[in-house]
Amino acid sequence: MINKVFDFINLHSGEEQKERVLDAVKSNISFRGSNLWILACAIVIASVGLNVNSTAVIIGAMLISPLMGPIVGAGFALAMYDFELLKRSGKNLLVATVASLVVATLYFIISPFKETQSELLARTSPNIYDVIIAFFGGLVGVVALTRVEKGNPIPGVAIATALMPPLCTAGYGLATSNIAYFFGAFYLYVINCFFICIATFLIVKYLRYEPVQMVNTKFQKRIRYGITLLIFIMIIPSSYLAYNLFREKTYSQNIERFISNEFTEKGYTVIYKQTKFNSNPKKIELAFLAKKFTAEELKALNQKLADYELTNTVLTIKQDTKDLKREILNELGIQNRDIAQRNMVIDSLQRELRTYKVADPEMLKEVSILFPEIKKVSMGTHLVNAETDSAKLITVFLYSVDNKSMVDTLKLKNWLNQKLKSNAIEIVKN
Repeated sequence: MINKVFDFINLHSGEEQKERVLDAVKSNISFRGSNLWILACAIVIASVGLNVNSTAVIIGAMLISPLMGPIVGAGFALAMYDFELLKRSGKNLLVATVASLVVATLYFIISPFKETQSELLARTSPNIYDVIIAFFGGLVGVVALTRVEKGNPIPGVAIATALMPPLCTAGYGLATSNIAYFFGAFYLYVINCFFICIATFLIVKYLRYEPVQMVNTKFQKRIRYGITLLIFIMIIPSSYLAYNLFREKTYSQNIERFISNEFTEKGYTVIYKQTKFNSNPKKIELAFLAKKFTAEELKALNQKLADYELTNTVLTIKQDTKDLKREILNELGIQNRDIAQRNMVIDSLQRELRTYKVADPEMLKEVSILFPEIKKVSMGTHLVNAETDSAKLITVFLYSVDNKSMVDTLKLKNWLNQKLKSNAIEIVKN
């Protein structure tokens, strides 16, 4: 039973002759003539895809890219102790890398579009998941390469391992003088190259390819120790970045939970939200459609942040109209400026109308019941002195049926004083 299981997963089954595999690997190492032209074209296509944020174009560039050749060649060379092949592979990979960076940088210098798209940003922060993808993508690639029937994994490996987009993003970083983008993208490229090479090394060792030259045990140990050290050098920074990504996602989830429980479920409409995870302290900035918070309410909300595991965080609620308008316009972008300005004007007018509104429909009904002789009534406020908001006068316009003297204005005024809690009432009969 155990033997049948081993036969089922045995990689030697369906294996291509080793000499043919090696010939194919060596033929794909060189970057001269047509291979170099294909590489340059693939770089331009990938750069255009990143520039216009087109995933389909980027995938097309990855499919035609010949970058995998020298990386796989280096993996074979290490496993077989073929140092001449390793030298050739390293040299050609260096040529391909430099040529790709030059082409990508020139493209982004010439391109009139310098905006950082999401496809570009996705290649600037590598983490441990990129290591896993590169390693297992490399395993699939070399296993397919050593089969008699190649099948269809190779195109998928080219897409999954994604060597081309990080190089183009590094070129974008050079073209725009953004060193953080350059190093982040180039680190992702190095991760992909290294772990594809390591995956190739392990499969070639497993398949027992004959060494080109015999080396002593001590030298073999040095190679293994060197590879192990490089693995740790690659994994530790990417693991740290993955941990930061996990913390940021957890923090964002806690923010959403806080906003949902404290605002959304209470009927407050959030019209602006911005979080600053990397600042010290961390910041949450919010703005609401109509709700205004007092200093005491804001203090209580900041104290509640700890209940949602939002430590070292400050909540700021933007309530100044001018500042809020500027922030929202920045968020919406220039293409939505007219719509945002119109909505701001409407919201401002609605707030202004509310300041002049006095009575609700129910109160007006009460007036018609208590004073049936009044046919129609309207109320509003206006400023007696325009220099101060405190000098407000409530004016009541009465429309009686026949005789204006029938309306007991003193009684109406006393009733309104109690109802509206104001002594600044003037009654005008029409």
